[in-house]
Parts: sequence; structure tokens; C-alpha cells
Amino acid sequence: HIPRALYFDLEKDLSGPVQTHGGRHPLPDFAELVAKLSAAGIDQYTTVVAYDDQDGAMAARFWWLLRYLGHSHVYVLDGGYTKWKEAGYPTTEEVVTVEECTFVPVYQPSLLATVEDVRQAVEQATAVLIDSRERKRYLGIEEPIDRVAGHIPGAKNMFWKDSLTDAGYWKQPSEQEKRFASIPKQERIIVYCGSGVTACPNVLALSEAGYTNVQLYVGSWSDWISYLEHPIATGEN
Repeated sequence: HIPRALYFDLEKDLSGPVQTHGGRHPLPDFAELVAKLSAAGIDQYTTVVAYDDQDGAMAARFWWLLRYLGHSHVYVLDGGYTKWKEAGYPTTEEVVTVEECTFVPVYQPSLLATVEDVRQAVEQATAVLIDSRERKRYLGIEEPIDRVAGHIPGAKNMFWKDSLTDAGYWKQPSEQEKRFASIPKQERIIVYCGSGVTACPNVLALSEAGYTNVQLYVGSWSDWISYLEHPIATGEN
């Protein structure tokens, strides 16, 4: 890992237990997460750089969670661990110890969309829905993870990896603006994926592109299909 980096696990630290509803990666217990952040020496004044080795998906999830907790000094490492190694920068197996501090959360509920918000968006067009999954999954042609294929009715498909260049770096803000040019900046946007992880890179990209009213549907597709009465769309419609 990068020297002095600390480890947060998607399943154990950045997600809560799977239940009937809430999706495959529901929100973690925030009291526990705040305690873990404090133990990692992170308070509201600490600059945090998140990285992973999976094109930024896990790092963006961590970025979103800290933003939801009111932490504004958090960033995602462009290119992640892969580009760090390719550049010849140092790596280590040493696990550092840090001095604990007290993280004080200031929750930002406007960053979160509930399943009720999404239902309203479907029924009354109160928000633009963005599906961040691969196109085959969006169209319902294949579904390798969840038990039902398709997408939330009315959602636009914008694959999260299109946030990145072919070289694996994040596209510039001007390029992100072009990606989302069909969506007016004053619109309310709700972003989802399969389980609320790979939607986060699109949330970050929208932020870089200058969109300010963007919410994450954490439960995402895996939560939507847990309600048998919810409508499901396939194909281009």
C-alpha cells in the first residue's frame, strides 16, 4: 500500500448488514463508522485522500460517506494505486499507528435519496434518474449479480466507467460536463447502480461537472427489486 495509508473495507466498514430491504451494500452504522474514523486519526480538519485498485469505485464510496458526514476535505486519488505503482512511487507493507482524535459528524441528508424519493421520481418525474451500470445490465439483457434484470423506469443509462479516460485517469471537468450535457444543471439528480457503490464515481463526476443537486440512492437496483410491487423496465423504454 501507499506509505502511511490506513485500510477501510467495503463490506466491514463502508456498508451495513444486508437485510430484506436496503440493497447489497446498505449504509453502515454511522456511530460505528465515526468511531473508526476517530480511531484512524481523522477529524473534520484532516485532509483525506481515498484510493483503491478498482478504478476509483471503492474510493468514491468512501468519499461520498465522508461528504455525507459533513467532511469537506476529502479527495479521490486520480489513477488510484495502479498509476501510483506505474509511476514508481514508494509502496510498503508497514501498517502505521496513528493518534486517535474525535470526528464530529455534521450530517448532510440532502445528499441521500430514499426509496420513497425514487418512487416519487418514477411516478411524478421529480428528479432525473441515472443508472450507472453497464448497458447490458441496464437493458436487462444480462444480470450477473441481482435476481432481476432491467432498470428503474425512466432512468438514463450513464456507465460509471465513462467517468475515466482510456488511460484510467478521471476525465477533466469540461469532459464530464459533456457527458452530462443532456441534463440541465438546475435539475435534481438521483444516481444509482447495483448496490450504491459504483454510482459514487458518477456522483463525483457530476460534482466535478458543476452539478449541485445530486443524490445517491444507496440501496440502488438491489433495493428497488426487493419491493415486489415496484415497476421494472427493460430495453430502451
